[in-house]
Amino acid sequence: MTGLGLHGGGGDDQEREFPRPHLALLGPLRHRRPERRPRRFRRGVYLLPSVFTLANLLCGFACVVYTMGGKFETAAPFVGFALVLDALDGWIARVTGTATEFGLQFDSLADVVSFGVAPAILTFAWGLAPLGRYGWVAGFVYVTAAAVRLGRFNIQHVTDKRYFVGMPSPAAASVLASTVYAYPAGVQFYGTALPVLAVVLVPAFLMVSTIRFRSFKMVDLKERWSPTVLILLALCLGAIVAHPRMVLVALAYAYLFSAFVEMALNRLRRRGAVDTVATPAADRAEPPAKHGKLR
Repeated sequence: MTGLGLHGGGGDDQEREFPRPHLALLGPLRHRRPERRPRRFRRGVYLLPSVFTLANLLCGFACVVYTMGGKFETAAPFVGFALVLDALDGWIARVTGTATEFGLQFDSLADVVSFGVAPAILTFAWGLAPLGRYGWVAGFVYVTAAAVRLGRFNIQHVTDKRYFVGMPSPAAASVLASTVYAYPAGVQFYGTALPVLAVVLVPAFLMVSTIRFRSFKMVDLKERWSPTVLILLALCLGAIVAHPRMVLVALAYAYLFSAFVEMALNRLRRRGAVDTVATPAADRAEPPAKHGKLR
């Protein structure tokens, strides 16, 4: 019989109306769009934080080299450059999601050189040398404190990310480097070298202390900043450009004393809260009974 197709056609029409089973199964796959895979970073991106860490290590080495040549004014700024690079490598690792265990250990080893050994040698050659063995001991104590601080930071579990437990090693190194940069002539006599002990030992003990220092890692760069904050930043940058020596040393010491100022303010707030709670209870207390004479 002919005319078995739906439209009255022959065998060819029948094949077009009823395709083969395997072609019918493959039909939907022909028109399906390929799924988009999640975008992955190239392998080179994982090296980017380590490149900044390597530059940080280079700054520490350059500080030591220029210190050996007696060029304190040139050596001190390299500690500041290392501080900026240390902040950038951590920020880049968090943004790109390329933080690794190797990067963490490499960063700590670089920090021991840039914020431990380099500032200690710089300060010793600048102002601790007249003290002889006492200067050696002070410099070694600082290097040890920096190494202990970095080792403790790697293993401790941070509960409040707004604070550091102990003074960060880059901030401690900035105190030493900014002091040298502000007075690059150096110290030549025993009596004038004694205050340098405090410049070295106070940041050293603060690094291994449990005093809390503010952390700026939680600053949200995606948040819209007010014009007032931008104006203050512009004024700060302008002041650094105009008077770099005085402004940098003032910022370094201001951060050092900021922890103690915050501690004092917190104690005053606690006392005020305790007095506020205790005062109503005292008001509700009944006055003592008066002992009159018996009649």
